[in-house]
Amino acid sequence: QVQLVESGGGLVQAGGSLRLSCVASGRAFSSYCMGWFRQAPGKEREFVAAITWGGGRTYYAESVKGRFTISRDNAKNTAALQMNSLHAEDTAVYYCAADRHCGAPTSPREYDYWGQGTQVTVSS
Repeated sequence: QVQLVESGGGLVQAGGSLRLSCVASGRAFSSYCMGWFRQAPGKEREFVAAITWGGGRTYYAESVKGRFTISRDNAKNTAALQMNSLHAEDTAVYYCAADRHCGAPTSPREYDYWGQGTQVTVSS
């Protein structure tokens, strides 16, 4: 069992930056792939970024490539999402998720554990 808690959301102007953090409690954090997803009002949850167990491989949605960076620190049981050059379209609730199998890191159905989400609002 893994519990995930996100933080770092807030209100920022377009072009600004935010750093989201996800702290995991429970066993074997380093054995999980970690992902970030987001959901805007009236829209489905969508993939943002993912990172493999040791951090050796990362995945990004096309809409965030070059602007967002995912990272993890297995010693601290944390994952992070650095978001730069934010757009109004990035406004959403952002969720951290953990996947035991890492078979399809971009699919929300693959993830086993989810945090409660943190709101990111980008004003234009």
